Amino acid sequence: MAQKFHVKRGDQVVVIAGSQKGKSGKVLEILAAKQRARVEGVAMIKKHLKKSEKNPQGAITELEGSVHVSNLMLQTDFDATKRKKSDKPAA
Repeated sequence: MAQKFHVKRGDQVVVIAGSQKGKSGKVLEILAAKQRARVEGVAMIKKHLKKSEKNPQGAITELEGSVHVSNLMLQTDFDATKRKKSDKPAA
């Protein structure tokens, strides 16, 4: 049976923990076997490409790495919690 996550492809999410905390983007893909997700513009890694006909010089490209799904929160939920915190009166 397939695992069910609280985020799916195309969702707008915010990273709530880890080195990428505070960044947001759209979920590009879910890696169910590793319980991770690729998020647009988050956890960028450099990939070295070999020389080929298409790319005779070779290249270093930047790709999205993956973030564990437990470190992600839907943007709508994140905004709602921020609103609740700001609505509380100062003690």
